[in-house]
Amino acid sequence: MKYTAAFRIWHWLNAIVVLGLVGTVLLRKGFLSYRTNSEIIMTKLADMNVDIFKEDAVAIAKAIRAPMWEWHLILGYALAFLVVYRIALLFFDKSQKESFSTLDIHKKGVKALHYILYGALLFMTISGFALYLKEALELTDAMAKSIKETHELVYNYFLFFIPLHVAGVVVADIREEHGIISSMINGRKTEKEV
Repeated sequence: MKYTAAFRIWHWLNAIVVLGLVGTVLLRKGFLSYRTNSEIIMTKLADMNVDIFKEDAVAIAKAIRAPMWEWHLILGYALAFLVVYRIALLFFDKSQKESFSTLDIHKKGVKALHYILYGALLFMTISGFALYLKEALELTDAMAKSIKETHELVYNYFLFFIPLHVAGVVVADIREEHGIISSMINGRKTEKEV
């Protein structure tokens, strides 16, 4: 395959944005967990003979992670732009691609995972902004909770896709599609196609 500069730019920007979004969620659930950090705050202050209410410790812990959520929102806007950009590429991109019907079963599976990725990106963009605009959209608490749970469930696809994608292209580059990684950087055809 030979990818156009427009597609390669989308690919790498999308990779950066998705990794950033995944990173903010991993930070939220890990190092910046308000539950864990509020306990640490309470324990450390107690060691210094300072008493604090749990609610205050939670408020401090949430304030510590607030800038991270600002980055999540900024990256969400970037993702929305990239989703629109990718949809435009469906109509205007001139990348040389193999027809789905000519692919072997393995490559059809890979292509299917990419189609699921595109659907997941679209869903995450729409659901993320629906949650952000909850009041403006007049969503009920039950509806917002349902959207949030589904948003978090679909997030797991990215945890599955990212390492599978990276491992897959490395293995493909080593085995049968030499140059597939560099072709996504420089736009030249892989050795198999030359």
